[in-house]
Amino acid sequence: MSVVQQKMTNDKNPLDILQAEMSEDMKAVNAMILDHMQSEVPLIPHLASYLIAAGGKRIRPLLTLASTALFNGDMTNNMKRAHRLSASVEFIHTATLLHDDVVDESDQRRGKDSANIVFGNEASVLVGDFLFSRAFQLMVADGSLEVLRILSTASAVIAEGEVLQLS
Repeated sequence: MSVVQQKMTNDKNPLDILQAEMSEDMKAVNAMILDHMQSEVPLIPHLASYLIAAGGKRIRPLLTLASTALFNGDMTNNMKRAHRLSASVEFIHTATLLHDDVVDESDQRRGKDSANIVFGNEASVLVGDFLFSRAFQLMVADGSLEVLRILSTASAVIAEGEVLQLS
């Protein structure tokens, strides 16, 4: 029985246990996210940090890290890759949130005014596009066409779902 499985037999929330186990790696992912959302265009990091600073559980990057641990075993040889791909997954998610709030005309996200209310629809869509671009840059840096295929397909499915919901 793994350490995580042993801890999950307690009455603790499994997500809390996983977050505690991956806390150092999540710090590295968060640092990578902050580093890669930078731009010489001041509005981009300003708007991106507004949404990213709003919080969230970062479940998607956490699960990406956990999958690396489960399927690759040795985290020390795969960490930079796992951090890069976890940041990419979070950028895709954040971009879809920005776009979704514009389409749905949302005024709140995580208990705060949504980015489209604070910065406008145009800025939200364009910064969402920037975050998608950053996600794909991180995927290309990984060098795996299989990873690029999987995540680009997932992005297309998400977009199709949004269009389907709209129609």
